Amino acid sequence: MFRMVGADELKYWVAFSGIAGVGRVRIARLREHFGNLHDAWKAPEGKLKQAGLDTRSIDALLTVRPGLSLDGEMEKLEHFGAKVLVYEDPSYPAALKEIYDYPPVLYVKGNLPSQDEPCLAVVGTRRPTIYGRQVTEEIVTDLVRSGITIVSGLARGIDSVAHRAALDAGGRTVAVFASGLDIIYPGENARLAQAIIERGTLLSEHPLGVKPRPESFPLRNRIMSGLSLGVLVVEAGERSGALITAHQAVEQDREVFAIPGSILSPASQGTNHLIQEGAKLVRSSEDILQELNLAIAVQQSGIKEFSPVDEAESVILKQLSSEPNHIDEICRRSGLTTPQVSSALATLELKGVVRQVGSMNYVLARGIKAE
Repeated sequence: MFRMVGADELKYWVAFSGIAGVGRVRIARLREHFGNLHDAWKAPEGKLKQAGLDTRSIDALLTVRPGLSLDGEMEKLEHFGAKVLVYEDPSYPAALKEIYDYPPVLYVKGNLPSQDEPCLAVVGTRRPTIYGRQVTEEIVTDLVRSGITIVSGLARGIDSVAHRAALDAGGRTVAVFASGLDIIYPGENARLAQAIIERGTLLSEHPLGVKPRPESFPLRNRIMSGLSLGVLVVEAGERSGALITAHQAVEQDREVFAIPGSILSPASQGTNHLIQEGAKLVRSSEDILQELNLAIAVQQSGIKEFSPVDEAESVILKQLSSEPNHIDEICRRSGLTTPQVSSALATLELKGVVRQVGSMNYVLARGIKAE
């Protein structure tokens, strides 16, 4: 049963969301004891103890309460353009409410996926290989074309690649923060965050102004997996935070998928171990869609034929495939000079015939057949 929270009561939800140690369970206790969060916020120490708050939470509340302007906080949120959702709001993600420790308050900028829109979390190392980037781009592109919303954490590496690939494919993506929505972390992803707002969602359980702390990231990860039908781990070392997300997904009864990698690659030690533990091995987006019993989008069957305009393009295209080739190797095999190869590759990129997949490595674009 949903119970709409009025504007006056809502600011007390916002206030309690900034108190360390006050989560869903303690919010429920406070409401049961006081009848509402307005009275709970103003209650003296003794009554807070009677309501079940521990000493640490009471100390945090008593420290913050005198200097916090609740109306001021609501004005900041309105000026920033963020929406506040409490767990009783009908717009609160139904999938997230299925997990035990769902956040009582969410801060949202952009548009949340609809309740029946399937989501998949994509996570991985902050230092991906060329292989990891390429696989992420290809699988995310296909998932988006099948109507999947991509959820990730806006971190460097695989997270960023997944968000960008979803947007480039014309899809939707959700970035879950370990801080307030006004603090982009890492700062280099500010432009990416702005692009996500336009066609997706920025999401956090933290009020504005809260900086990320080490303990905030595992908590953030539980939201990512909780929003999703499953978690895809692309590349992860033995101690990668992506593995925490995978283990949380198991606890939440979500599916876990992993991309296999070389047994010699440190970036694939974690993913290969997940597969040993029972994660679904993924070779393509179809493996994920079939496991989740979701429809597979019909891909355009027509292969685009491309006719090179000169000898340089013709020679270079013969060196390219779906496997990355470094520009130095292309020069060596083609017999062309570096300026000739660089110029031709730049032109072919503009035509959508080849793609750079990082560190001056190039592949033939999908669906392209060179005559």
